[in-house]
Amino acid sequence: MLFIATSGPLGRFVDLPVPVITGVRGIIAFLLLILFCRWRNISLKVKNGDIPLILVTGVLMAAHWLFYFYALQWSNVAIGMLSLFTYPVITAFLEPILLKSRLQKMHLLLGGLVLLGIYFLSPNFNLRDSNTLAILMGLVSAVSYALRNIILKLKVEKYQGTTLMVYQTGTITILMLPALFFTTPKEILGQWEGLLALGVLTTAIGHSLFLMTFKHFSITTVSILSSVQPIYGILIGALFLNEIPKATTLFGGALILSSVVIESFRASTKQEVNSLD
Repeated sequence: MLFIATSGPLGRFVDLPVPVITGVRGIIAFLLLILFCRWRNISLKVKNGDIPLILVTGVLMAAHWLFYFYALQWSNVAIGMLSLFTYPVITAFLEPILLKSRLQKMHLLLGGLVLLGIYFLSPNFNLRDSNTLAILMGLVSAVSYALRNIILKLKVEKYQGTTLMVYQTGTITILMLPALFFTTPKEILGQWEGLLALGVLTTAIGHSLFLMTFKHFSITTVSILSSVQPIYGILIGALFLNEIPKATTLFGGALILSSVVIESFRASTKQEVNSLD
């Protein structure tokens, strides 16, 4: 969680166009994950029928990264990361629509809690305000991430997580490759520290460790642990970027993260009841 949380501060630190950051991050992560799979003898083979869905998750992952980094560049680490972390509650709303299941009343209350938290992130809703636009970008990123996770869980969960990350980062690389022609190698090399950290520390190492935790913890436990990411990110931003969030931002973030923890505990309780049955 600490490694993945560096995405927020690093997204603010790297001074390049967002598509370029996304593309270079994808290239570095793709190459490292390929080497990792060869080292650990992890198969990269997937069934032909699953390839379209895996590519769709790659497109959604690209959208998630793009809009997330726009949110970070247009505001700060706190607002960018907290607006993204509405995705667990967004997932709870999307699952009944996509799976044709019944919407639970508790999710309406949690949705209201999230909306209240978003209000405190930007109490002056104005499309000309960069913070408001950043929150909207963060919400689009959250929806993209939620859709990607649902598809992975339902359709292609039989594959190794690292294998899926190879295909997703490869898709991102292809999609973002044209953006690299609108900048110079000198500009990219001038930001090599932040880009390398994003590709290696945040993506290749952080996400690989994150996927490995699924062998030791339930999805619900991992979701609860994930709630510390914005906290880590805000602390790193305060230490290294001198970004001190406002009290209203912290309060709004507390409401959003509370909804995540409540939903995670509810899901955990439901799983335990089902296992007893």
